Amino acid sequence: MKYTNLGRTGLSVSRLCLGTMNFGPETSEQDSFAIMDRAIELGINFFDTADVYGWQKGEGITEKIIGRWFALGGGRREKVVIATKFYGDMGDWPNQSRVNALYIRRACEASLRRLQTDFIDLYQMHHIWRDAPWEETWEAYENLVRQGKVVYTGSSNFGGWHIAKANEAAKKRNFLGLVCEQSQYSLLVRNIEMEVVPACADYGLGLIPWSPLAGGALAGPPAETGRRSGKNVLSTYEKNKPALEKWYGLCKTLNEEPADVALAWLLKQPVVTAPIIGPRSIAQLDNSLRALEISLDDATLTKIDEIFPGFKTSPEHYSW
Repeated sequence: MKYTNLGRTGLSVSRLCLGTMNFGPETSEQDSFAIMDRAIELGINFFDTADVYGWQKGEGITEKIIGRWFALGGGRREKVVIATKFYGDMGDWPNQSRVNALYIRRACEASLRRLQTDFIDLYQMHHIWRDAPWEETWEAYENLVRQGKVVYTGSSNFGGWHIAKANEAAKKRNFLGLVCEQSQYSLLVRNIEMEVVPACADYGLGLIPWSPLAGGALAGPPAETGRRSGKNVLSTYEKNKPALEKWYGLCKTLNEEPADVALAWLLKQPVVTAPIIGPRSIAQLDNSLRALEISLDDATLTKIDEIFPGFKTSPEHYSW
């Protein structure tokens, strides 16, 4: 396994992040335990989850699965950098979602209980909440850090200017602020290159791409079974068929699996810390490691950009 620092911090994390969104709804608890054990064996120390995963309001099913796995001992918790998120609906009553000082405190305490841990290594806002002033948000986070319940803070699905406002406000408070941003990023979805990627680079945030295979479409054409059998994969394929067919052809000339090349391309981007992989089986997890070994030369990168044109940084993308 290869490791890198999370953004501008000294925290060492694996170049692949284990996404746990399938744990519960798609993957049984027993299989989830096996996948996490295998991830540790492979050297993956970065796990990502969220309080809403499991998709039964207020239950935190995925966090509970991880918590029961931590409770097995054997150094599991000590080996893992655990990242979780809050924002989504965990109830129908006011202050059971979004971002305010009261809910940040309650959400953190609830995640700690479900995860069966004393502290959260990386506590991320799952989305921007424009109604809350940054003074309130950072005060709530600072209290959690002082209490030893949170170590690092991060964001997810933020715009570039949200990152700028957040970290400028944190700077005035002598607070570390955001150290990473989790955004949708893949060869098919490159719009964050205009503003989010430059903001991350300027403020020293590590970028953690979610859906790095565009829901499976970058892994290969639709299939009758497996992760490429869903309606979303078929829809994405039909909308992007000319480019995707060229992509599959290029990967064939490289003698590599498309999924591995797609991950390797992300790992080549300077601001990317670790793409989130969401394996439903140990075999899928094992196969993901090939991406760490693929070296993409300039000629191949040029061909990839010709198939999936990226974005210039703003304002050059749309202005002189």
